[in-house]
Amino acid sequence: MTGDSETRSDPKVLIIDDEPNFASALRIALEAKSYQVTIVSHRREAEERINTEEPDAIVLGTMSPRGEAFSLYRWLREIPELRELPVLVIDCPVEKHLIKGWRTDERLMLGSEDYLERPVEPKLLVRRIEKLLDRKTKRIRVLVADDHKIVREGIIALLALESEMQVVGEAANGREAVEKALSVSPDVILMDIVMPAMSGLEATTEIRTKCPQVKVLIVSQYDDKQNMLVASQAGAYGFISKRAAASKLVAGIRSVYSGRHFEEDFV
Repeated sequence: MTGDSETRSDPKVLIIDDEPNFASALRIALEAKSYQVTIVSHRREAEERINTEEPDAIVLGTMSPRGEAFSLYRWLREIPELRELPVLVIDCPVEKHLIKGWRTDERLMLGSEDYLERPVEPKLLVRRIEKLLDRKTKRIRVLVADDHKIVREGIIALLALESEMQVVGEAANGREAVEKALSVSPDVILMDIVMPAMSGLEATTEIRTKCPQVKVLIVSQYDDKQNMLVASQAGAYGFISKRAAASKLVAGIRSVYSGRHFEEDFV
């Protein structure tokens, strides 16, 4: 069974922001994905909610006076129990930085994956928050691309036994794999070679350009040296024969997720 945040047990998100239109729009997008959402606009109330509600993630926007949001962020990182709490910083537009935004020195203390500037679509923020939560729980987001439904179902059933992995989507051809890579932000794509509309190798090349952070692991019945070489040239991180998938698939996913090429015979 595939799933995104709906497979979670209603995770809690605390939105801290003094712009009600932005906060309300994000709340609607999150609640549509079954998140429990609380909105506050002042630091003192934010600290109380963090202590009493124990949110799973925080969206930290802007507060008055300037510097208050960064002060709260520093407070979170100084408390051992809260240090690993995922925080997504949403700054005001660049033209407002001098009035209420995060200062340059403050932004430099943040991880690039955890900082965004407005304007940004709330639906895009939902996917960003999902990735932050996955990172916290160390779950690897996997997309399965194969034109045979029975193969996809078999892989999904196998990965369902792995607590640190989550299948976030399926694709029945290469073109759909590219589209899903952009829409669901997987960490690893299990890619067949021969598929309609667009081959797995063509899709891998396009994904490498459009989503360089996504790792592709080729899973194919065509396991000759030539296909392994072409897959490597296309940008794949590994190659597994479907005959060996049951025994090597999980190890392969872990390996390419960590940025290591997988399979002894992979060129």
